[in-house]
Amino acid sequence: MADMRDKLRKIRWRVGLLATGMASLLAGMGVVAVTDAQAAAGCRVVYSVPSQWQGGFSGSVSITNLGDPITNGWRLTWAFPSGQTVTQAWSATVTASGSQVTATNVGYNASIPTNGSVSFGFNGSWTGTNTNPSSFALNGVTCTGDTTTTTSTTTTTTTTTTTNPPAGDAMARVAEMQPGWNLGNSLDATGADETSWGNPRITEALLDNVRAQGFKSIRIPVTWSAHQGGAPSYTIEATYLARVKEVVNWALADGFYVMINIHHDSWQWINAMPTDRTNVLARYNAAWTQIATAFRDASPKLMLESVNEPQFANSSGDAQNAQLLNELNTSFHRIVRGSGGNNATRLLVLPTLHTSSEQARVDELVATFNTLNDPNLIATFHFYGYWPFSVNVAGGTKFDAAVQKDLTDSFDRVANAFVARGIPVILGEYGLLGFDRHTGTIQQGEKLKFFEFLGHYARTKKITTMLWDNGQHFGRTSYQWSDPELIAQIKSSWTTRSGTASSDQVFSAKSSAITAKTLTLNLNGTSFVGLRQGSTDLVRGTDYTVSGDQLTITASAITRLSGSRAYGTNATLSARFSAGVPWRINLVTYDKPVLQNATGTTSAFAIPTQFRGDQLATMEAKYADGSNAGPHNWTSYKEFDVAFAPDYAASTTTLKPEFFAEVTDGSRVTLTFHYWSGATVTYYVTKSGTSVTGTLS
Repeated sequence: MADMRDKLRKIRWRVGLLATGMASLLAGMGVVAVTDAQAAAGCRVVYSVPSQWQGGFSGSVSITNLGDPITNGWRLTWAFPSGQTVTQAWSATVTASGSQVTATNVGYNASIPTNGSVSFGFNGSWTGTNTNPSSFALNGVTCTGDTTTTTSTTTTTTTTTTTNPPAGDAMARVAEMQPGWNLGNSLDATGADETSWGNPRITEALLDNVRAQGFKSIRIPVTWSAHQGGAPSYTIEATYLARVKEVVNWALADGFYVMINIHHDSWQWINAMPTDRTNVLARYNAAWTQIATAFRDASPKLMLESVNEPQFANSSGDAQNAQLLNELNTSFHRIVRGSGGNNATRLLVLPTLHTSSEQARVDELVATFNTLNDPNLIATFHFYGYWPFSVNVAGGTKFDAAVQKDLTDSFDRVANAFVARGIPVILGEYGLLGFDRHTGTIQQGEKLKFFEFLGHYARTKKITTMLWDNGQHFGRTSYQWSDPELIAQIKSSWTTRSGTASSDQVFSAKSSAITAKTLTLNLNGTSFVGLRQGSTDLVRGTDYTVSGDQLTITASAITRLSGSRAYGTNATLSARFSAGVPWRINLVTYDKPVLQNATGTTSAFAIPTQFRGDQLATMEAKYADGSNAGPHNWTSYKEFDVAFAPDYAASTTTLKPEFFAEVTDGSRVTLTFHYWSGATVTYYVTKSGTSVTGTLS
């Protein structure tokens, strides 16, 4: 994915991206029979907890109608005895009032014939204990396991087994895959070896450690092109296929649900299909014939994905793109299903064009699903955020309403098209495009708000998520997270919401007297608990006040906590909420940054910068006539870490060769540097051939 990010960056303004695998079930089965059934109706409910983790669990409910046929919809009610709550549900609409829970049918399962059954599942949260409900009522009639009016003693039978979700219940199985992780830039590397993109060889220990992080599914992208022979057989190297099987078997042994695919082949040779259809289709079919044969007897926890981020070069337009992708997806489906074994019912994953969530792309995939009419299919898309925010360009520095709407619109489109019809969806990859350089491209607090909201909204839409990780997140040999604060927020979002705030930084100018500072709290359904420094609670009313969603830190508290007021972060506070992870607040002392004159070349130009405790947010570039200078000349705000980059350790601000490559020779460019404190500094650069001069005036 790494090199493709740059190629696709422009078209991904509205493109969504996601990934996930599957995990084993430990089913704690509770069969409940209660009292007071009516003679004209009857029902039996099997309630189970297939999996449970700290603070969360997955529930499965099966209803058998023992009475007259139900034709106009059903309603199942129960009470949670231990205060559990439902956070996500599939194949039913679940609402709650206190401990009382009501589940109603969705459109496709409104009828239950006599002795017929329906099932649904959910994810929930718990504290203390997770006791099974003891009584259920279907359409107001208590379920006793028979159709008589006699009173029976309530019994609960509990057994423990290890099993897969019921065959055919794709929604439940995909829900069990949450959360998922991508083993990126390894087997999908386009060189001759899995280490060719800089990651070490995959080890069993790596997968063990990923599993220990709480991930239940793993997507293992595989690029086959360098290991596939020529026409007509297009034979895959036996040693490479054996290596893929080895890694897959390690993952299955760890209890993961696993997804493999055809990955960067999508842009290496599959994209030539508009002008070379016969050869591309022959190679694609040969690849899937061999892969399907190799894995036909693998565990049902293995899923196959037809192609990663499908795209076509030199096509005639959307209609041809849709026709070609439908041909690939349909051919893949025919080959895998026809290979027999577990492939006859294996979960298969089909993407939209570019794995986009645009409505037209979604509609095209819906048409393919309608034609195939297979209950064991999964739709997938990818999501890397609203492009200006995702790479920090065009002033997209904050997680604002535009960023949030882009996410909700994307998730709504796929959920309405698929999940609402009982078709599961996997977000096969997600992240931010700026992460391909480093995770500092997007400011930390704004980044955390993005991931907190993404996890929450995916849960509400019953979308299983798979984090894209090409080595920049989880260390492949250290088994440590490069950004612990980020992964803590991501993990929390799997089960609950976290409170955040308008900023994670409070700036006080050293050159001025300290004043009280106010932040707006984003409670996200939680309640504010308190403010703390380390293990010490600050005093409400003295150190801070809260009025509605306004948190004000008093001048006296900032003065005390800032000490000698050295430039930079003087103290770190944590705002704590009733759920989720705390929100870090840095108390920062700063003064307006100071830049100096400089000379250099278009390939090496750095402005000496005294940041004085501040941090750079973005940079504008304009010519003297007010027109925009540099790359992306439709905006004055340039791309962070591509056109410019701060180096706080070296006390410099670098202007990159990519910036000067699109600056008119001989022109004077006015730069405006915007800092997170709100300060701005104006600077001027003039390019003359390969020489660059920078001045303050």
